[in-house]
Amino acid sequence: MILFWVAVLAISTLLYVLLDGFDLGIGILFGAARDEAKRDAMMNAVAPIWDGNETWLVATGVTLWGAFPAVYAILLPAFYLPLLLMLAGLILRGVAFEFRHKTTRMRWIWNASFAGGSLVAAFMQGLMVGALVEGVPVSNGRYSGGEFAWLSPFALLCGLGLCLGYTLLGASWLVRKCEGEVRDSAYRNIPYLAGGLLAFLIVVFVYALAQDLPVMSRWLERPYLFVFPLAGALGAIALAISVRTRQDSVPFPLVALIFATAFGTLAISFWPYMIPFSVTIAEAAAPPASLAFMFWGAGLFVFPLMLVYTAISFRVFRGKVETTSNHY
Repeated sequence: MILFWVAVLAISTLLYVLLDGFDLGIGILFGAARDEAKRDAMMNAVAPIWDGNETWLVATGVTLWGAFPAVYAILLPAFYLPLLLMLAGLILRGVAFEFRHKTTRMRWIWNASFAGGSLVAAFMQGLMVGALVEGVPVSNGRYSGGEFAWLSPFALLCGLGLCLGYTLLGASWLVRKCEGEVRDSAYRNIPYLAGGLLAFLIVVFVYALAQDLPVMSRWLERPYLFVFPLAGALGAIALAISVRTRQDSVPFPLVALIFATAFGTLAISFWPYMIPFSVTIAEAAAPPASLAFMFWGAGLFVFPLMLVYTAISFRVFRGKVETTSNHY
């Protein structure tokens, strides 16, 4: 049961990062667009599916709360402020989806809300990941740090890096879904965003070595971890070729592969800890009876149904979108 719920948590988190990641990335790119027709096309590229994508964040939180309550009880007080800002950003951009189509004179407010909410949500997610990699202070199974223990140069750097990564995901989704100038602009942005993401990864690696972060020792203990960066590098090479040859359907899955390899590297570097390097999976798990009870409801029905409706929604709304001012 413990391994089952670890797998559910990992899959839910990865699906959220990939699916809502391109939503947030398009929101960041939206802020740089100067033409309302382009903005309409960018919003229509995600409007039918964005709210379904965000349910995976709910699934991640619920799994953490039900299956690994000890981790939930530590992480929530550790990241109260970043979590509140992230949720505020997600709420603001969700409201902007609807209100932007119902106004003309005040549309600039909702344009700024959509772009700003996306940027804040993406930045806070990266910041929390960076703070988690650096280490969360835990004493006697409880969070022992201050209100701003998460604030560090490394965490801020990771926040910027995830914004770059999400924007790359968003650009690759626009290539897949849009035509004309929106697609061409996304093609032009991909090389710069990929180069920025590569520079970020190099800086993070050097910083981690300089600061002797505990996670770096795992690379020496587990050399098979280098398989993931190798797969990511091959994906980056294939991405460059697909952009050069203008294969619209190829960049997004390749960028998703790069994200998946980064996620796999991080997850296996932490194993068997859920909070590195303080709380193990076994220590964090709920009692076996609770895990089994959850399995017969959420595990057997809810999560499979979420996978099914996600697949159906992407199937129904496949193909290119048009540049139109009409609501989706």
